[in-house]
Amino acid sequence: MPHELNEKQIEGRKNTCEILLERYRRKSFLHRTVTGDEKWIFLRILSAKSSWVDPGAPSTSITRSNRFGRKTMLCVWWDQKSVYYEILKPGETVNTKCYQQQLIDLNRSLLKKRPEYQKRQYKIIFLHDNTPSHTAKPVWNTLEALSWEVLPHAASTHQTWLLPITCLHR
Repeated sequence: MPHELNEKQIEGRKNTCEILLERYRRKSFLHRTVTGDEKWIFLRILSAKSSWVDPGAPSTSITRSNRFGRKTMLCVWWDQKSVYYEILKPGETVNTKCYQQQLIDLNRSLLKKRPEYQKRQYKIIFLHDNTPSHTAKPVWNTLEALSWEVLPHAASTHQTWLLPITCLHR
């Protein structure tokens, strides 16, 4: 994501936010919105430097984390009532195929926890960012097969979401 946006990007974000705000004013959709993100986390081994203290005195030991250890990716999605997450194997990243499977697994979990999402009027509204693994054609095909509506992401720096969203509104 660029740190400084050009005029077109600023206008695009403003328009997206205005569309979402107007839609919310017409009818709230936040209770059906699911969003998520990925984050690298370190598998930390905590070590404490021990020290001698007098009985009853507070410990002066310092816990240090190993930030150079192995890292893994935490993928998490949430709605107003629950959280669903997956932890990938160390060093594994989210690619198109992985993300497709995660969406299928997320859908299964949501339908189990929220049977109302199976009804047309409670369709899942999905918000995710525009990383390449999220915007690939196979992922859009999966989202369409799941009958999820995809909200435009205000941080998108390009307008590739317009075509797939039109497809999802059939």
